[in-house]
Amino acid sequence: MAGSELDFHLLVATLRTDRADVESYSRVLSDTLGAALPPGMVEVDRRRTFADRVAGRAGQPVEVRVTTPDQLLVLTASRSGGVAAEVRQVVRGVVISRRDTELDEWLTVLAAELQSLASRDERARAALARLLGG
Repeated sequence: MAGSELDFHLLVATLRTDRADVESYSRVLSDTLGAALPPGMVEVDRRRTFADRVAGRAGQPVEVRVTTPDQLLVLTASRSGGVAAEVRQVVRGVVISRRDTELDEWLTVLAAELQSLASRDERARAALARLLGG
């Protein structure tokens, strides 16, 4: 953190590091930041096999959605093993546009939203500081 501001570029770099699949992002967004983010801001869809049900496991994350006041950020596990990213523009709860993006752009949009939230909420600011190692 630089002064009382979170370093935007450090936040983007931290989110980008070693995260190439939906499971990694769902873990970071749900576990690391989940307690500090408003309820319902992060949703994870999972695919549960019979073996998952029998073993009591939650299943494999296949989609992560981050809801902000003006956008819905969606990561979906692609069939090739990577991640498909999409930014949806929202007005009064209605999606008015959808745009496929590169993961780096998606992370930049997410970081900006998290930084904005942290500027308004002490718990979010503390969670982001922990994520950044500060």
